[in-house]
Amino acid sequence: MKQILIIEDEQSIAELQADYLEIAGFETTIALTGKKGLEYALTEAYDLILLDLMLPEINGFELCEQLRARLDIPILMVTARKEDIDKIKGFDRGADDYIVKPFNPNELVARVRAHLARYQRLTKKDDTSHLLESKSLLVDAQARRVFLDERELIMTAKEYDLLLFLLTHPNQVFTKEQLFEQIWGWDAIGDNTTVTVHIRKIREKIEENPSKPVFIETVWGVGYRFRDN
Repeated sequence: MKQILIIEDEQSIAELQADYLEIAGFETTIALTGKKGLEYALTEAYDLILLDLMLPEINGFELCEQLRARLDIPILMVTARKEDIDKIKGFDRGADDYIVKPFNPNELVARVRAHLARYQRLTKKDDTSHLLESKSLLVDAQARRVFLDERELIMTAKEYDLLLFLLTHPNQVFTKEQLFEQIWGWDAIGDNTTVTVHIRKIREKIEENPSKPVFIETVWGVGYRFRDN
């Protein structure tokens, strides 16, 4: 049974999420503070995390960044903050989705199912993959590890998925819409800005000069391509 960690300081909202998820067949754990959420996340095995932003002790943005540095599982932000800058900041810190309160509990469950299913498909597909190389970049798709000049890079789940997709389709141009559909799916909350943020973060990690990329090129007016020549 899939294990869901709910990090939410409003107990009534946390219990509402837990009730609907448990009815749907999930097991849940509730943490009412950021500090307790971090403790639970790093000491127990969870399949997905629902994360509020306005938390005591450690705010959601900071907590998301700490969790993403250590965990490769879906993290869904659930918050009343709906400004675009907050969404961008959330994705920038490693969130996989952004759900605005008040939310429909059934939609929340549907998004949890969708992210778990997509994560499972991607990891299963990787089990039969081989090492992928391009210049100084090496991706071990079976272990979901990325190396640059033999130095391992730390990537979020979505950064890795996006890089792997582009790497396995070398020299093909994809629009932001196509990349969003492939990696997040149209049922995810977000827009083309999500792709732009993740491309920037990937470039910061794999490019010697992110402003003059040699791996992931921008095709102006169209989208992006992974250059393998």
